[in-house]
Amino acid sequence: MKTVKVLSALCLTAAMAIPMYSYAQASDAMSGDASGAPTSKKAATKADRALARSVRRALGKTQGFDVSGVFVKARSGAVTLSGTVKSGDQIQQAGQVAQGVSGVTSVTNKLSLFHGGNG
Repeated sequence: MKTVKVLSALCLTAAMAIPMYSYAQASDAMSGDASGAPTSKKAATKADRALARSVRRALGKTQGFDVSGVFVKARSGAVTLSGTVKSGDQIQQAGQVAQGVSGVTSVTNKLSLFHGGNG
């Protein structure tokens, strides 16, 4: 009888330990590789933010262009411009400037004219 209880306890312990060990391995694999390097998603996000900053910086350096109402989003080289500008010429200008930034593969220009006012 005592042997049955010991075997039962041993089987129960093994049955609980195996799924926990498997879960720990799966979650460790998603956080990076064995060297501790970040996953590609984190690296891509960092690169996307850097590209968006580069585009915004280039727009800010463009003479006569007000970048204050412009939002820049980048994803794998594809840049999306949104927000408002004060003249129609600036919509086209923003697209051209963004396309000229190193690393930009395409530009989606969703800029619109700012009409002023609160409503």
